[in-house]
Order: sequence, then structure tokens, then C-alpha cells
Amino acid sequence: MSLLEVITKQSPTTSDGNYSIVLNSELVLLQLKPEKEQNDDVSLVKRGTGWRLLSTDVEVIELGKNFFKKLQKKMKNYTFNKDEFFEMLVTYSTEIWDKFGVSVHADRLDEGDIVKLIEDLGNFMGRDVKGLVLEACVVLETWEVLESLIVNRLVEHSGLSSLINNLIEKKQSWLVVLCVKHVLDIQTYDMMCVLKYFLSLSRNGDSTLINVRKEWESQAMSAIEKAMDMSLGSIRMDIARDASLLLMLAHDGFSVSEMCLHYLLASRNVDEVILGACISKLTGSEIMILIRYLQKWLNKYERFPQVCPCPKAPFELGLKACEWVPSLEDIVKCLGLVVDEHFSSLVLHQEFHEELKSLDEVVNSLTVEAKVCGIMSNLTEALKRKHKG
Repeated sequence: MSLLEVITKQSPTTSDGNYSIVLNSELVLLQLKPEKEQNDDVSLVKRGTGWRLLSTDVEVIELGKNFFKKLQKKMKNYTFNKDEFFEMLVTYSTEIWDKFGVSVHADRLDEGDIVKLIEDLGNFMGRDVKGLVLEACVVLETWEVLESLIVNRLVEHSGLSSLINNLIEKKQSWLVVLCVKHVLDIQTYDMMCVLKYFLSLSRNGDSTLINVRKEWESQAMSAIEKAMDMSLGSIRMDIARDASLLLMLAHDGFSVSEMCLHYLLASRNVDEVILGACISKLTGSEIMILIRYLQKWLNKYERFPQVCPCPKAPFELGLKACEWVPSLEDIVKCLGLVVDEHFSSLVLHQEFHEELKSLDEVVNSLTVEAKVCGIMSNLTEALKRKHKG
């Protein structure tokens, strides 16, 4: 029996529904005492006695249950509005902080204040409560509050598909982008919906996409300013310079709807299996849009071979957008999947031929360059070894 199996067998099972919030685990564990050891017990895991939930945890759980029931009942009422929803959230928050001896004086708040409240309240929300609050945000279209829930990673996996479908239906592209950025476990079906949605957006997309362009522009300008900031020192200035070139590639020449695709291709949630499954479901027009998007990237990497990923920029300089720029490897991998999944269509349909010829020229150019770089790299390594010897 493996150690994992031993632990699983010995551990008591509890209901996720009742205890799906962060409990005061350290205080609980300090109360545990080992059972009296038996001479014939050779188990690696010893049971403990004295397990009980702290009174504050029990009270917080009960508050969550009561809030869930009240909100669920309110949402059945067609007159339920934002003001009532915000008032309920404020009351719920105040009651929780009272349990910890924190006095909160909050009257009726606007949406911006509720956003700050959610950031502090999130860890005390049970799974059911978070799911219902998400649903209420979509129904009442309180997008700032919903954005806060997504950014603070309070979206439960069980409600993700419904959330993404609702956001797509309501044309909230910016919030769909945030789901790709901040939700850690997005399944293939959801990714497929997101990919098809981004490919179907018009050139300028909907009104919420202004946030996407603002983010890229803001990060690019910040990189340029830092590249000229002597106070940062030469090393960090060099990082900023490399980041500014990378962000220039991701910004210039791309429509705002194409910028949404950056997040999808650069996401570490999307491996080859998931991406291949998503690409296999694309229609002919969607394939064409994706090929043209990939061609833009290949042309850029051919034109600016000195540009490379900047893994230090997000941590050293706060340039988080550098994490969302697809690398040449990401682009080539995606293009390979397009060819693998739609080879027959690409060969048989005339409209793809011109695009493929253009791609072939760029790929051949990059291949020759890669071979030269490979030879130089091997030569450099050989010289290093000889010098050390």
C-alpha cells in the first residue's frame, strides 16, 4: 500500500458543502492529540482525538448558509435590483467581521466600494455562496463586482462553463479575457467556446474590449519609460528595453479582437491536447482568421529576430503583460495543430492556398535562420568546453 493510500484510508471524510471555506486550521491542529498507541499498530498514520471546529468557524459557516438562503429567495423576485444586492453583501460582510471583533460601519455603498469589500470577504465565502453571488452579478449586470470575483480567483470550477457562456452571450469580452487570465483550471469545452468567440469578434469587438487595448498600451508605455529610467540601473533598464520590444510586437498591427487571442495562446492552461481539440472544432472561416493571425506573428518574429521572451520583466518591473505574449514556439505549435487537424481542408479548398504559400515563405526563412543559430550555438558550446579544458 502506498503512503498516499494509507493517508486516504486513515483520513476522515467530511462534506465539502458545509466546510468549503478557509478554516482556522492552525488552531484546530493544536488541539489534536494522538490516540493511545497500540503495540500491534504499524500504520504510518496515527489518528488524532480532540477534533472540533472553532466557534468562530461554525458561526461564519452559519452566516454563509443564512445569506445563501436569503439571496436565493431574493433572486426569485423579479423586482430584485442592484441596491438590494449590495445591501445584502454589506450586511453579510458586517456580520462576519463582527464575529472577529472588527467593527465595520458601512452604509449603502456604490459598486466601487463593493469591489473592495469582495476582496476582503472572498475567503469567508463558501462554494455555494460564491456560485450564487456570481449568478447574481450576471443577472444584475454588476460587472465591476464580477471582475473582482474573477481577478481574486473566487470562481468555482463547477460554475465556470455557465459563467463563460453568459459572458459571451452578453458580449462581455473583457471579462472573458479575465477568465482566461485568472481562472486556473479551464476545461477543453470552455476553451473551445472562448477560442471560437474571439475568432468571431469583429475587428474592434464590443465596447468592453477598450480595456484590452488600454492594458497593452499602458504596459508598453510603462516599459518604454522604465527603459529610459537611469535610477533603475543598467540591468533593469536592459530588461525594460527587451520588454518594450516584446510588447511592441504584441501591440502594433493587431486589432483589439486579435489581442484577445494573445491571452489564449500564451496561457499555461492550454496544452497541445486542449488546443488541438479546440482547433479541430473550428469552421472554415474561423480557420482562415486564425491562420492570418498566426501569419502576422511569424512575419513579426522574422522581422525582429532579436525579440525574445522576458520572464524577469513581470517580477522585476511589474510588466505583467509580458507573460501574455505568445512566443515563437507557441505560434509554431498552434500552426502545426491547424495543419494536423485540418490538412484535408487546407489542401482541397482553393481559398487557403495563397495564405499557405505566404506562410511557407516565412517558415522557410525562419527555418534557415534557426539552423544557423543552431550551428552557432553548438560552436559556442564547443569553444566553451575547449576553453575550460
